[in-house]
Amino acid sequence: MSVAVSCPRCGGSVRPPDLMHAESRCARCGPVPPLHVPERIGAEIVASVVDRLRADVDPPQRPGVPLWCPWPLPPGWTITGVAYAGDDRAGIRATAVACAGPAPLTGGPADLVFVAEEPGTGLGTGLAGVSGPDPGPQVVEALSDPGPRHPEHHSTAKIKVAGHPTPLWVVESATDRSAYAGEARGMWLHAIAWPASAGHLLAEDIALCDLTEWTPPEIVYGAPSPYLRGGA
Repeated sequence: MSVAVSCPRCGGSVRPPDLMHAESRCARCGPVPPLHVPERIGAEIVASVVDRLRADVDPPQRPGVPLWCPWPLPPGWTITGVAYAGDDRAGIRATAVACAGPAPLTGGPADLVFVAEEPGTGLGTGLAGVSGPDPGPQVVEALSDPGPRHPEHHSTAKIKVAGHPTPLWVVESATDRSAYAGEARGMWLHAIAWPASAGHLLAEDIALCDLTEWTPPEIVYGAPSPYLRGGA
């Protein structure tokens, strides 16, 4: 399986640990868990990533990071990528699932990425196109002032995560996309959509399942997502 490795926050190159540094490092962002993105997508790729996540039991008291996937997929949508951030030393810190299909309003092409991550990882904010290790301050601000930050954004979204209603709040993003953040299983949950208006998909009946617990055999796979590699 060919895998691209990059910084989860900026998409830059990452140096592995060496005699001087015990952690992987990005020249721009400092110590980071390296982001691993398989260059192909298919059932065997997902199974390989799931096996890697299930094997991440060190330290055993740390909860495993879920691999959130919309299921059932919206009509016409396909899974277009999976990724995880972490290494053998520190364990897995974040995961991402990308999907693509027709936009809910225009019918044009749209992409959506769901991220689960431990606080301070930075993958969700990196994909949103903004700086910072996590959206904590923005979510606090959104709770006190839930007004939209972009004319094409919903102020909030509600989806089901493993059967539980879960709110997501709009957070800052680059203008070509919309981004939402919330919490599930004690970790950050991000949803980033391209174009910005594709965030309206989250107003529909979206439900997420954890692929590490069950991978639906009916999943349809599409062309690899361009958004998981190299800093969206």
